[in-house]
Amino acid sequence: MTSKTSPESPLPIRTVLQMVGGWIGKLGTVWVEGQITDLSARGGTVFMTLRDPVANVSARVTAPRGVYEATMPRPADGARVVVHVKPDFWVNKGSFAFTALEIRPIGVGELLARLERLRQLLAAEGLFNADRKRRLPFLPGTVGLICGRDSAAERDVLENSRRRWPAVRFKVEEVAVQGPYAVGEVTEALRKFDADAEIDVIVIARGGGSLEDLLPFSDETLVRSVAACRTPVVSAIGHEQDSPLLDLVADVRASTPTDAAKKVVPDVGEQLTLVRQLRDRGRRVLGGWLDREMSWLTSARSRPSLADPVRELERRAEQVEALRDRTRRSLGGSLDRAEDSLSHLRARLVALSPAATLERGYAIVQDPSGEVVRLAKDVAPGSLLTIRLSDDRLTVRTEDPAKPRKTTRKKASDETAS
Repeated sequence: MTSKTSPESPLPIRTVLQMVGGWIGKLGTVWVEGQITDLSARGGTVFMTLRDPVANVSARVTAPRGVYEATMPRPADGARVVVHVKPDFWVNKGSFAFTALEIRPIGVGELLARLERLRQLLAAEGLFNADRKRRLPFLPGTVGLICGRDSAAERDVLENSRRRWPAVRFKVEEVAVQGPYAVGEVTEALRKFDADAEIDVIVIARGGGSLEDLLPFSDETLVRSVAACRTPVVSAIGHEQDSPLLDLVADVRASTPTDAAKKVVPDVGEQLTLVRQLRDRGRRVLGGWLDREMSWLTSARSRPSLADPVRELERRAEQVEALRDRTRRSLGGSLDRAEDSLSHLRARLVALSPAATLERGYAIVQDPSGEVVRLAKDVAPGSLLTIRLSDDRLTVRTEDPAKPRKTTRKKASDETAS
């Protein structure tokens, strides 16, 4: 509910304070969490300040002595508690405070349970996935270091890094690493380094401490800021057994600040040794290759074709001549064998020819149809027969053997040739 006011019609301060008291009274009772400071008791009332452990925010709380003494163990300065409070506003003084109705101390177990719930929430969002983590550069140009003011962690990182690689450069942001200002200052330094183009790696370092001292490095705001960084982040919080949520979201987790120096900066001695080993290995490999190539070249130069090229040509010419002579002999032998075979074949044909038989005084008798007469009984009396001799033919007529024989000889040229 708002009231219309003006310089001409202002409201009395009592009215405004009564309105504020009415608004606050509507809140009712709430459970709040904080850290107790400025604890004191006067009469039947205990006074304390309840401070937010992360932000620079606090509020006054009053508790009846009975409520305070009923809390076991009784909280002291620095204790983290959960308080059931009712907001009160005193109109006469215009002051605000909480009245505690119940106080419950927060133990380590409860803190761990809350951190586990936050860890599960962030893990479900993928902030701890290995595939989103970036590799550190081999040799960063400039390292951004976020650490406590004049802390041992700062000295460990700087001294070990410069011992390993003297030329490494650092930009240091000294911040609060515990208490209500830690989260804000670390987050601001992280944002500043991430925006600096010269920074290749960011290291967040702090020495060991209790669970409560390391709580800022498990704060959700800081964890999400690290996850959003474009520059690789190295977490070096506490000792090996300490494990804030910052270790899980960082790109690289170092067990100690000294270990962070080893992970971020290479050792110049190790690198020089590696360079020498690689150089020696390269020399051996190159020397072996040159030796093999020289052996091959020497072998190639010793071959006859390169040692005496003319002699090789002469040898090839002799091979050509030998092959030519061999071809001639082979072809001549083939022709001689073919000629002998042809002569033998011609002799056989002559030997088997009927003309050769006729030259020896034999004759062939044929009837008018050209058939050879083999038996006398096959010839009838008065038949014309052709007698073939070696130089000519004769045509004769057969007579009856009982009648006187009369033979007529004619030239074969006067007869019809059979």
